[in-house]
Amino acid sequence: MKIRNLLLILLSLFMAFNVQAKTYKVGVALANFDLNFVSILRSQMVSELKQLNMDGQFVDAKGDVALQVQQVDDFINLGVDAIILNPVDTQGVKPMMDAAERANIPLIFVNRKPEVKLGNAMAYVGSDSAEGGKLQMEALAKRMNYRGNVAILMGALSNEEARERTRAVEEVIAKYKDMKVLEKQTAKWQRNEAVDVVSGWLLNGRPIDAIAANNDEMAIGAIMALNQAKNKSILVAGIDGTPDGLQFIKNGGMVLTIFQDAKGQATGAVQVTKALLEKQKTEAYNWVPYKTITQQNLAEFVTANQQ
Repeated sequence: MKIRNLLLILLSLFMAFNVQAKTYKVGVALANFDLNFVSILRSQMVSELKQLNMDGQFVDAKGDVALQVQQVDDFINLGVDAIILNPVDTQGVKPMMDAAERANIPLIFVNRKPEVKLGNAMAYVGSDSAEGGKLQMEALAKRMNYRGNVAILMGALSNEEARERTRAVEEVIAKYKDMKVLEKQTAKWQRNEAVDVVSGWLLNGRPIDAIAANNDEMAIGAIMALNQAKNKSILVAGIDGTPDGLQFIKNGGMVLTIFQDAKGQATGAVQVTKALLEKQKTEAYNWVPYKTITQQNLAEFVTANQQ
C-alpha cells in the first residue's frame, strides 16, 4: 500500500510538472504590419509572449479579409493552443469565430472590437472606440472656442474603430450650435492617403477650421498637406499617441492626440490568452482607457508607445 501511494504521489508530481512546463503555441493574426499602431502591438506581443514562456507565430493579412480567414484556418490546422486576432474587418469575423469554436481553440480579439457577440472561450482587449472620438472632439472643440467648421478624416470603413470614432465626433459637434461637419472622407488610416484627401479639400477652397483624424497617421498626412499649402490656420487632432504623432505635438503641428495604449492592449491580450488557456476566470471585454495628450502633458507619454 505504501509503495502504491508513493507511486501515485510521484505520478501526480510528474503530471503537475508537465502542466507547468507546457509551452503554449499562439497564432497571432494581425490586420496589417504596415500600420504604425499595429507594428507597436506586434512588438509588445513578441516581448510579452517571451516573458510568459509562450511561442507566438505572427502573420500579416495585409488588409485582406479573405487572406486573414485563411490564416486563421491555417493556425487551426497547425494545432495552435490559442489565436489572437486583430481583424481586418470587424463585421466579417464570424467565419473565424465559428472555426475557432468548432476546434475548441480560445480566440482573443485585440485593438479592434468585433461587431458580433463573443462566444465561449473568447475575449476582447482594447479601447472603447466611441470614447476616443468623444475625447478628441471635446478637446478640439474647446481649442476652437466651440465655433467653426470641422473636416473628419476617417479610417477604413470596414473597421468598427473608424465608424465609432467618427460617430462620436459628429455627436460632439452636434452639441454646439456654432459648429458643423463640413467634410468627411476616408483616408484608410494611411498618411499618404490623407495628404491627397486634404490637398483636395484645400484646392477646392473649403473653409475648414479644424481636422479631426481617426488616427495619428492621417493627422500627420493632413499636416503635410497643410504645410505644402503654407496653411497655418487649420487645427489638426489625431488619435493613438504614436511616437511620430507625439513628435508632431512637440513641434506644434498637431494640437492634440488621444493616447491609445498599444503596449497595454498587447500585454493584456497575451495575459488574457494565457488565463483562458489555464481555465482562469476572465472578463469577456477588457477595456484599456484613453488619455488626452497636448503639449502641456506630452512628457508623460514620450516613451509610452515606443517599440
